[in-house]
Amino acid sequence: MPDDQHMPCENPLWPCAMTGAVACLAGFEDLAVIVHGSSGCYFYPASLVGVPVHGTFLVENEIIFGTEPRLAEVIRELESRYSRIAVVNTCVPAVIGEDINGVARDGRVLVVDSPGFLGDLEAGYHRALAVVAPEVDPDATGVNIDGICRADPFCRGNTIEARRLLDLAGTTVATTFCLDRYAAAHCAAPFTVGTNPDLASGVGTASGSLLGLDAIGETFEALAAVIDGVDSRPIAEEIAWADARITKACEKYLRRFDPPRVTIAAGGSYAAFAADLLDRYLGAEIACIAARNDSGAWSSAVTYTTDFSLIRDMIRDAEPDLILGSSYERAIAPRAAFVGLTSPLRGRVLLSSRALVGIEGALWLMDEVLNACINRNRRPESTGNGPDPGKR
Repeated sequence: MPDDQHMPCENPLWPCAMTGAVACLAGFEDLAVIVHGSSGCYFYPASLVGVPVHGTFLVENEIIFGTEPRLAEVIRELESRYSRIAVVNTCVPAVIGEDINGVARDGRVLVVDSPGFLGDLEAGYHRALAVVAPEVDPDATGVNIDGICRADPFCRGNTIEARRLLDLAGTTVATTFCLDRYAAAHCAAPFTVGTNPDLASGVGTASGSLLGLDAIGETFEALAAVIDGVDSRPIAEEIAWADARITKACEKYLRRFDPPRVTIAAGGSYAAFAADLLDRYLGAEIACIAARNDSGAWSSAVTYTTDFSLIRDMIRDAEPDLILGSSYERAIAPRAAFVGLTSPLRGRVLLSSRALVGIEGALWLMDEVLNACINRNRRPESTGNGPDPGKR
């Protein structure tokens, strides 16, 4: 097969719809996920989601004579081990117009038509969730969590922090979209809180976001108004405590150094959260923001792009002291301070469950930013728009 047929249909800066669908479905622990495509289409999402997924690994003769027999073979191998199987269609079967819906039967096999050319990660995530078809049980207790995505480096940490806050407020977790059992998606609670607005599930009544201190307070006040037993006061106390700690640390930093000049590259909601936090507490100059997806116009500094050459030019023109983004942005300006905000994050061991949402998420991000900036300012070779390391 020609080399280009082995390559994933990805822009490496931001996964495509196919990977978004795989990431959504891989979050259901009792659901087998099959990537119906070439080896390249398989290995890219498999490297991101952190759990086993399966593939048909199509080769040339199967593409010429029909891919369904190979797909049926893989399904037969898995159906004795899983109660349900999801098939994610990729570009090659979609382009040749092959109808694979015949493999869907008895509700055990789901077919998600999400080739990469249909859009970005968020588009694929929502397409897959629509096929899962979540349902709300009006009698279910607790609160749903949504915005969880296996391709997000903060997936597990965000889930843990969201659960902690709901427990602190006196309620329980109903369904987590998408890090749960498949059956849980069909008995969701009436109310939902989000961890990433870009991936809002639309299941139940949205009660707000846990991304940012102000948003957390508003969300728990909204929950307390509609659910008996929810107490927003412990949350408000933690927010005040975190705000004081961040303020004190940033004031200490600013007595020694100037506010950093910052470039941010990430999904729209994460980028907006980081920009607000850095502006509020450090008075940072947000030089430019390269948002991977369009979350709506919220700043004149935002450019919606996954074009690496454009992002490279933006960073070189900005000459930032600090970059928040992925390994790609870090490579463009290696002398800038760096904080990982989105995949890929290469060359680092990442074992802990780091949160970006909630109170712990805000504290973690400011930890990383302050330490990265302090280390940069202490380097003898620190140059550019940064402060004088000797300032007191």
